[in-house]
Amino acid sequence: MDRVSRLKGGGYLTSTVSVVLLGIPAMKSALESPPMLASLLAGMGLSVAGMALRWRSHRLQSLKEKRARDEIRREVRAA
Repeated sequence: MDRVSRLKGGGYLTSTVSVVLLGIPAMKSALESPPMLASLLAGMGLSVAGMALRWRSHRLQSLKEKRARDEIRREVRAA
C-alpha cells in the first residue's frame, strides 16, 4: 500500500472513530425515544458504511491503475 492509500485509510478510520465518539453523548437523549434511537443508530451506521465504501472504491481504483501500469511495462518489454 502506498503513502496516499495509508493516508486515506487513516482519514476514513479517523472519521469512523469520530462518528462513534459523537454518537455516544447523543445516545443519552436518544434512549428516551425509540424512533430517535433508531435514527441515531441508522445515521451512525450509514456514515461508517459510506466511509468504508469510499475507502474500498479508492483501493479498487489504485489496483486498476497499478494493473494498467504493469500492462504498459509488459508491452514495452515485449516490443
